[in-house]
Amino acid sequence: MKSIGIIGGTGYTGGELARILSLHPDVKIAAMTSRQNAGQKVCSLQPNLKGYTDIEFTESIPESADVDLVFVATPHGAAMKIVPGLMERGIKAIDLSGDYRLHDIQLYEKWYGHQHTDPDNLEKAVYGLPEFYRGNISKADLVANPGCYATSAILPLAPLMRSGLVDGTVFVDGKSGTSGAGMNPSPRLHHPTCGESVIPYSVGMHRHTPEIEAVVGDISGKGADVLFVPHLVPIVRGIISACYVRLSEEADQEKLDGIYRKAYDGEFFVDYVKEPSIRAVVASNHAQVASHADGGSAVAFGVLDNLVKGASGQAVQCMNLMLGLEEKEGLKSPGLGV
Repeated sequence: MKSIGIIGGTGYTGGELARILSLHPDVKIAAMTSRQNAGQKVCSLQPNLKGYTDIEFTESIPESADVDLVFVATPHGAAMKIVPGLMERGIKAIDLSGDYRLHDIQLYEKWYGHQHTDPDNLEKAVYGLPEFYRGNISKADLVANPGCYATSAILPLAPLMRSGLVDGTVFVDGKSGTSGAGMNPSPRLHHPTCGESVIPYSVGMHRHTPEIEAVVGDISGKGADVLFVPHLVPIVRGIISACYVRLSEEADQEKLDGIYRKAYDGEFFVDYVKEPSIRAVVASNHAQVASHADGGSAVAFGVLDNLVKGASGQAVQCMNLMLGLEEKEGLKSPGLGV
């Protein structure tokens, strides 16, 4: 039985980690942190966990705690101050913020707006997308969990980019539910503002843009130029990203189908489908990918639950690989469907 810690246990991703791990047969949650709620029962703030965990929040992971791996579910800029101490203690870590996703330190500082204080671990961190980096993740001590929008775009884009068919700028139209913005209220998330609307935001400035470009470029061996426009839609969970590309040569649907089946036929958590559906994957670690050929252009879709395959579920998938557990363990549940 592996012992697990969660730093940042009161947010949506921390709570989702606890929900998933509370049913995992091979791990136990040894500690969850919250400076403001230290001493309180986890289930008093996460009532859905009543009967599934009896632990209390602590201010930090106790020095006496014998933990095998820690999830760092903190805001950007905080993880880089926490991870070095975990590495020194010989504890494996998965960071769910953006602090270790971009290996180019100048690129990180440009997009995140502050200095990176842990360049040594930044170089060592492995990008946590198992469908493309499974071998590296299984040997890693530090994994950078992918962003939710980034995952929804990389899964449909990477096989197509790797085929050599994509020519020029890639346009990504992403739509996400309100849980992707985190727990802190804001005017944009006020129900009268977003309840019956579709709101574009951070156009040309979203931090997942360089992440998509870097990872798709690494997988395909070809530079990627991405224009990413995210939108807020009036649902709680789920993302759908439509990726529009020009092709270097005309391709029919049969050719695209072959590209995606080669990439994902053996993948349990990525399904290549004709018609993607957010409801088909909500509350699960499954993602859907679809494509449509139109002669000299194509559109590819990525669909997932932003809190599961887009965050905590993918992190648990990486944890399983890092700890030598069966990759699907604790995650084998279908989406809600309706």
